[in-house]
Amino acid sequence: MKAVVYEKPFSVAVREVDDPQIEHPNDVIVRVTSTAICGSDLHMYEGRTDAESGIVFGHENLGIVEEFGSGVVSLSQGDRVVMPFNVACGFCKNCLAGKTGFCLTVNPGFAGAAYGYVAMGPYKGGQAERLRVPFADFNCLSLPPGRDFENDFVLLADIFPTGYHGCELAQVSTGDSVAVFGAGPVGLMAAYSALLRGASMVFSVDRVPERLAKAEQIGAIPIDFTKGDPAEQIKEQTNGKGTDKGVDAVGYQAQAHDASHEDPGAVLNALVETVRPTGLLGVPGLYVPSDPGGPDEHAKHGRLLVSIGKMFQKGQRMSTGQCNVKQYNRQLRDMIMAGRAKPGFVVSDELPLDQAPRAYEKFDKRVEGCTKVVLHPGHALAA
Repeated sequence: MKAVVYEKPFSVAVREVDDPQIEHPNDVIVRVTSTAICGSDLHMYEGRTDAESGIVFGHENLGIVEEFGSGVVSLSQGDRVVMPFNVACGFCKNCLAGKTGFCLTVNPGFAGAAYGYVAMGPYKGGQAERLRVPFADFNCLSLPPGRDFENDFVLLADIFPTGYHGCELAQVSTGDSVAVFGAGPVGLMAAYSALLRGASMVFSVDRVPERLAKAEQIGAIPIDFTKGDPAEQIKEQTNGKGTDKGVDAVGYQAQAHDASHEDPGAVLNALVETVRPTGLLGVPGLYVPSDPGGPDEHAKHGRLLVSIGKMFQKGQRMSTGQCNVKQYNRQLRDMIMAGRAKPGFVVSDELPLDQAPRAYEKFDKRVEGCTKVVLHPGHALAA
């Protein structure tokens, strides 16, 4: 089959690789119809992880069940499904507690696994024509047949639940004012989720005009951090109080406010300044224990300079961690089907799998209004 394979920093290729096989009675093989490129894929693409040449990318996957193992009981050939980016067993201590992003079974010696991601287990990615899904009864979310909502449903694999998770970590509730740092795909989903949860004011902080325009389009207030300290800009619009809640949807490749250099602690420190005393901070943005491209020796080992003293003084609370997608994906699917949520607005580009190298370059450079790319491998949707 064809698949997107990492070669070296800033280089991916579409190559022929072995077809996936049923390896366990609980496996299914899914023919992928839509697979999205994630901002966290760019960390590997840019050489900012320990990813080795040959890894097949892709953890945001939707498709049709083609084969299934003898132990699969809830799925049949032809079923349309979307998979959380978290690979999980469903029966370990963490899975039973709903913490499927930290499954203790699927990646021995590590809490959590994902498709096509460095250090996240042996699972090949779905930027390919087919994908093996383990523990399929647990990991597959059934969808209505056909092609309706394709660009909405594919976002259930990661960014819509992850954006919603950022709001859950910050406990965003009716009437809250919220600052979301980052207007990439996850940031836009976090701002959108805050509005779905009834926030009164949502500020979206970024520097890319097209992304800020999308944020404004959904009802958020755009803040261009290159035009002045974002915390001060937000305080000016909240009578000097700051916001009730804050979400970091950027992570460790944050930029300084003047965009002159990388500053891994910039967003965390800006949130501490932006959110009012006793406010809550949600951090779904990715931080890693090892960053080969970090701007200093501390950053290279995941140690950042964060204003913990100011945070303590203000009595703020911070919650972090990757999204446990299964906590949210069924409910968000039903909101999409009911017409209450339309997250597909974030998708800017749809391309066939063969154009993945161009898609990665375009997404990485944030050019031509590129906010989210969906690839359609070997399927009529690719046309």
